[in-house]
Amino acid sequence: MAPATIAATSEAVQLISWERIARDFFKDLPPGRLRLASPYDTDARYGLKQGSWWTGYKIHISEACDDADEQDSASGSQALIPGADGPPPRLITSIATTDATVTDAEMTEPVHHMLAVRDLLPAEHFLDSGYASAELIVGMKKNFGVTLVTPVLMNSSPQARAGVEFDRTAFTVDWDKRQAACSRGDTSTWWSPATLRGTKAIVIKFDKETCRPCPVRDQCTRSKTGGRTLSLQPRELQEVLDHARLQQGDEQWRAKYGTRAGIEGTIHQAVAVTGIRRARYLGLQKTHLEHVFSAVALNLTRLDAWWNGHPLDCTRVSHLARLDLSPAA
Repeated sequence: MAPATIAATSEAVQLISWERIARDFFKDLPPGRLRLASPYDTDARYGLKQGSWWTGYKIHISEACDDADEQDSASGSQALIPGADGPPPRLITSIATTDATVTDAEMTEPVHHMLAVRDLLPAEHFLDSGYASAELIVGMKKNFGVTLVTPVLMNSSPQARAGVEFDRTAFTVDWDKRQAACSRGDTSTWWSPATLRGTKAIVIKFDKETCRPCPVRDQCTRSKTGGRTLSLQPRELQEVLDHARLQQGDEQWRAKYGTRAGIEGTIHQAVAVTGIRRARYLGLQKTHLEHVFSAVALNLTRLDAWWNGHPLDCTRVSHLARLDLSPAA
């Protein structure tokens, strides 16, 4: 039995050693944005998103998504175009190409600059949630006059995750008096600007003597000795964030945001028709030019279909959805 015990112990030591070697190896590597991913293309980088990784670039696509009535009022009657049938097509208005490490939020402002240069800024811009933050929602409205229609991250506090009524929305904040009140009417005793993880914030604390006898203390805070603490963003950002979170729970807002689903069809068409997921050239500039050509091809395809009266493909309906499971009358 002794040799078996020794072998098992040696194996465990060896596994720990390899884990330590791998950890030390990756720790000494440069950041992903600076790390070369290919000896043939020095602009390409490793990318990771939702469990999928690749080597190369990212493409950011914007397209017009106005209703038919809005487009007609802006550009005149479509009857002036011979053969035009149906609502005007959704045309791609902007293409941006970055290396794979650039986040979506980093491209929100550059994309709006590109649209502004060509006088194509929309009144509303429907975005994926990765492109938005409270700072960007405020900044795009101030600098470009564009309203970002996008879901924002919900409150991730332990109280919000638990589904109890003691999250941020259960507190009333008086910004002028620099004080917060809980749902039971108790008020905070400490209000201080701070910097949390590199961003400006406001930390609000309730006195421990106030929270200690509270009958719902265990649901409100995990602190064993202190009182409840709130962390808020600066006033303008927090109010925008609260309003956005409230809006996105409304069915009418969700139906409106469904307009953005059309861009997913554009991405599918770009992949199926132009093979946009495979870069045919080396280097960021040439890859961007390829993406521009692909966008031009899609626009011409859509215009040709519109001018010649070819209807767009219908949305695919699954086999399960085709079944009529409604009870017979």
